Amino acid sequence: MNYVLRVNPIACDGHGVCAELLPEIIDLDPWGYPVLRSATVPRGLVDHAKRAAAGCPTLALLLSRTTAGGGKQAVTRRQSS
Repeated sequence: MNYVLRVNPIACDGHGVCAELLPEIIDLDPWGYPVLRSATVPRGLVDHAKRAAAGCPTLALLLSRTTAGGGKQAVTRRQSS
């Protein structure tokens, strides 16, 4: 099973938390918005990717599980308080 990261550019406010928690995959542009080096998350970084998605203050980082058939399922969601 593979995991894929996506950024919702409308929800993102450029806090940069995702890049601090997952610097192996996420860089920041000059304005502080995330740029993914690769959307595919290596197996060894899945737990870090889950933490980064859950830690996003605006819930703009989405981690999805990709099944063999190509379908996607959301994995990490956090209830806003």
